[in-house]
Amino acid sequence: MTEILFREAIKRGLAEALEADPNVFIMGEDIGEYGGAYAVTDGFLAKYGEDRIIDTPISEAAFVGAGIGAAAGGLRPVVELMSMSFSLVAFDQIVNMAANLRYMSGGQISVPLLLRAPTGAGVQLGATHSQSFETWLADVPGMKCVCPSNPYDALGLMRTALREKNPVMFAEPALLYGMRGEVPDDHYEVPFGSAKVQREGDDVTLISYGAGMRVLNSAADELEANGVSAEVIDLRSLSPIDYETLLTSVEKTNRVLALDTARRRGGLMAEIAADIQERASEWLDGPVVRVGAEDVPWPYNRGLEQESYPQPADVLAALNKHFGI
Repeated sequence: MTEILFREAIKRGLAEALEADPNVFIMGEDIGEYGGAYAVTDGFLAKYGEDRIIDTPISEAAFVGAGIGAAAGGLRPVVELMSMSFSLVAFDQIVNMAANLRYMSGGQISVPLLLRAPTGAGVQLGATHSQSFETWLADVPGMKCVCPSNPYDALGLMRTALREKNPVMFAEPALLYGMRGEVPDDHYEVPFGSAKVQREGDDVTLISYGAGMRVLNSAADELEANGVSAEVIDLRSLSPIDYETLLTSVEKTNRVLALDTARRRGGLMAEIAADIQERASEWLDGPVVRVGAEDVPWPYNRGLEQESYPQPADVLAALNKHFGI
């Protein structure tokens, strides 16, 4: 096992693909000489050259569209967006083109496009650079969507994404790029549609993904100190979702809280709560509780941003309110 940073895990996965497959190339804003906004592609231009590490103009619509065309033509492009917020500029290409071409062509055209983007608030990037639109893209048929919470999963999911025949949205929580974690030296992969039970418990099921796992694990530590055993589940894959793992946990604990570090209203956890209620209502001792960010534009001010961002105290307050724990 080797301890590496979250960004290094993603970089390792990309480097493996570049070295193993000449059809793999990366393009995006400032990914070449600058090394990427979060240093993920640092050193790639010198190592792999301008034909495979391509700095693009500031036009997401143009370079995402170019990536779709390259993928449909038989290449395997990796397109980096400087922020998940900027995916809005390319939603027509992502949603109407990339996600639908394989279906609309009767399987004649595959689009093995990997889209990467930093996502989420908490790093003082203001309202227009802090969105979590992976919660929207997880709703799009024809594409996969994943969001790791640690270096192990980041590398394992990256390896899986780079073998996928369909477009993949790889959401990278901006808060986690400097996180350290152990990664095996031997090859491994993390399959899509496989949630992970990060810690086992009997009293309540806590569900989140990405940066939300830090919040849940902190809350679970405090619950444990007070004699409450929480089972903590990391979705990892937002589309497809591993409902089998979720429902097995619900059957055991009978109580559920779902956390989304994006806004509570209209978030991914609303869908999960509805599905759990529909599929496992006989096991529930109360409502499926949801916690999320405040329904306001993300503030730049550090104090206000933290007030808007869900905290472990919010999880504990919701559990106490609904379940008395």
